[in-house]
Amino acid sequence: MVEITIQISDELAQRLEPLRSRLPELLSQLLNSANPSSASLAITTANLQEIPEAYLEVLDFLMTRPTPQDIVAFKVSPIAQERLRSLLDRNREGTLTNSEVAELDVYEQLEHLMILMKARAIASVG
Repeated sequence: MVEITIQISDELAQRLEPLRSRLPELLSQLLNSANPSSASLAITTANLQEIPEAYLEVLDFLMTRPTPQDIVAFKVSPIAQERLRSLLDRNREGTLTNSEVAELDVYEQLEHLMILMKARAIASVG
């Protein structure tokens, strides 16, 4: 196995510390999910338009470095909630497109992430 050393800010190092044992796996996943024809991992404006609104809301929320209380209180916007309801209704009817199935998968992953975050936040407060 090769060891790679990089210089990062103290803040980033602190944020990555809980993930230290998973960093090789996470980097591999990042590289596997990147567009192979792209020489850069930069997210363009076009890419951002493809990301479901709820995902961007969660990312924006996490960038604020929320407290445990903020995490427990967090909810996506009514617009994102309505979009999820619409996708769930259409899923029950069997009328989702492939891209909508992928979008629904993102919502499910976000829900799982938020449940775990809220559970940890509650545990840290109590």
